[in-house]
Amino acid sequence: MEIKRKVLAYITKDENAERKLLVFEQKDNPEAGIQVPGGTIEEDELLIDALYREIEEETGIRREQLQLNGKVNKNNYFPEHRKDVIHERNIFHLTYIGEDETEWDTCVNSTGKDNGMIFHCRWVPVNNLPALAASQDEALEFII
Repeated sequence: MEIKRKVLAYITKDENAERKLLVFEQKDNPEAGIQVPGGTIEEDELLIDALYREIEEETGIRREQLQLNGKVNKNNYFPEHRKDVIHERNIFHLTYIGEDETEWDTCVNSTGKDNGMIFHCRWVPVNNLPALAASQDEALEFII
């Protein structure tokens, strides 16, 4: 069985009842569902570098616009479409401290299969959050 190491980012802004989570949808592939930033850790890449790289590739948000609150969970996810792979997910919580935007589009610039895709990013209240794709919401309890 192959293990793929992954990072996921729960990026929040505001506090308490006003807390919001950053999510995105693929503009040309809405059936992929609502997601949070994340992806595969490249060979010889540090965990924290992969986290910031994936966030910037998928949302345009830079490291200096974020405050790292810490790692909140590590778990295994078994993708439905691949029975021979385990995704080892390292889930982090960050607070957005940049300029306030409600929603925006980002063109992914990466070496991965999502290169060139347009992601529509937006803030959603955590107390009114729809289900996230691929069980990406399974560790939200640690930040709420």
